[in-house]
Amino acid sequence: MTKDDYYKIGILIVALCAITWMFLSNSWGAESNQRKTLENRTSRLVDRDRDGYPSTVDCNDRNASIYPGAPEISNDGIDQDCNGVDLVTTGGGSGESNPHAKLTWDGSPGVCLSCHKEQAKEMYASTHYQWEGEALYRTSGPPMQGKISNAVNSYCINILGNWGDCGNCHVGLGAKPVPTPSPTDDQLKNIDCLVCHQKDYKRVKANGTFVPDTANMTMTLNKAVQTVHLPERSSCLSCHAKAGGGDAVKRGDLALATANTSDVQFDRHMAVTGADMKCQECHVTEKHRIAGRGSDLRQTDLDIEMACTNCHTNKTTTGGHGTEDINRHVARVACQTCHIPTYAKNASDTAADEATETHRTWLSSHATAVPYHPASTKANNLTPKYRFWNRYSYNYVLGEAAQIDPKTGAYPTSRPNGAVDDTSPDNKLYPFKYKTAEQPMRDKTKELIALDTNVYFRSPDAQNRATLAVKAGIQNMGYNPEEEAFSWVMTDTFQLLNHQVSPPSQALNCAACHGSTTRMNLKGELGYGLRGSEALVCSQCHEREGNPGFKSVHEKHVKDKKYDCSRCHSFTRPERGFR
Repeated sequence: MTKDDYYKIGILIVALCAITWMFLSNSWGAESNQRKTLENRTSRLVDRDRDGYPSTVDCNDRNASIYPGAPEISNDGIDQDCNGVDLVTTGGGSGESNPHAKLTWDGSPGVCLSCHKEQAKEMYASTHYQWEGEALYRTSGPPMQGKISNAVNSYCINILGNWGDCGNCHVGLGAKPVPTPSPTDDQLKNIDCLVCHQKDYKRVKANGTFVPDTANMTMTLNKAVQTVHLPERSSCLSCHAKAGGGDAVKRGDLALATANTSDVQFDRHMAVTGADMKCQECHVTEKHRIAGRGSDLRQTDLDIEMACTNCHTNKTTTGGHGTEDINRHVARVACQTCHIPTYAKNASDTAADEATETHRTWLSSHATAVPYHPASTKANNLTPKYRFWNRYSYNYVLGEAAQIDPKTGAYPTSRPNGAVDDTSPDNKLYPFKYKTAEQPMRDKTKELIALDTNVYFRSPDAQNRATLAVKAGIQNMGYNPEEEAFSWVMTDTFQLLNHQVSPPSQALNCAACHGSTTRMNLKGELGYGLRGSEALVCSQCHEREGNPGFKSVHEKHVKDKKYDCSRCHSFTRPERGFR
């Protein structure tokens, strides 16, 4: 072979190597792109209950104990393993639609334990039964908090001395819960399963114990246990809508009308002509523990984050909303802030007044017969108060020395933790109900007194009713009422608003917040003021110029020049990548 032949062979080998390399590169690139596409697609799959199974395969993506291959509980009417049927081990045969169909019940407690003892133990350990739990997101106080022990609010203050009345909304039959990891059968028999699992069940208290109120039920006791069901809106609202002493009194965004209203303007998520959502579609449940907490709720029953974006998956992206202005707000402004412009609305199809309480005083009562409830002020169609919240909160606990809030002039029972300069990713601007109350305080230690509501509700002595109830409360707290001086002080609380979401067309526009201080005072209350005088701040970069207004200034400095907020303000927005 000549040199030319070797040269030609060399060129051919080089060419073959180059072709092979191109082929492999394209294959690897295609595989890489395919992998990235799959990863992107997977990352967009919705897994609302965080059980590792997306909604495309999970037959109930609102309950972390239900997923393909999950342990199946027999005869409970629930398909835990997503195979299409419940496991039936007694009677009927596989696939029986109602394993309770042949049950009978005489009203005696504990009938559910014969099949559902493990579920009873789950319920016994839950916040709904114990009324106390781990306070994982509190900035102060003991690790265990709850209304049955140390919680204090601006409504009935604390239940000390009045389990009889306050326990009317407990899921038990009358006995107080006892925290124990190994409850006895007698303790488990105190659980009233039908309170949540039968919307037509009624009960009445007789000698301190709840018994079925058959005279006011629309079905027999047998029918009640034969047709048990998952909790419905009306089941949850029978207690949660009436908290604080009456319909819509406490929360401000929940009312009995929420159960069956067709008014989409009232609540587009739960109106029957709107999304008609069940409570569990947001409040994920697992082993009788329920996710969900507001700024004023202390204990965490199930530590799964609830977020609007569990359903509205694209709304935190740069293209999730119609305009760039809105898209850049979502990192620091919660969905509720724009989509709950008012609360304590009246449903158009109910005769009830869904006004919420904004103030109460124990110094007088409008009632003319037992129970003598304290005088209160209520209102409709309220504008929220706005505060930053990073998911942590301060909550006053019984026995603590109260500290006045100079911003409101009142003693706080609950405060959202957060501020405009808080850079944690969870820190956002939220809407809140704001509520005040006149409550008694122990002069010596500045402790808020757990006024005995049992004494107050039943005392016919209008002139001395409040004093008698306070003295009884002082004694309940372990002090001598004859030796303790007390004063009446103003307390207040901020309560997160999550319900009564309005249709998208009613969401706040830019001018609602930036055009005036009527809705929110960005500079005065929320920390958006300049970090110095306007002349001083502007002179950092140039001579003093006329102020053309908020929009023009921000367009020039933020949108065009990409200056970080800290150039002019006392906070930064590092997530936006500005200079």
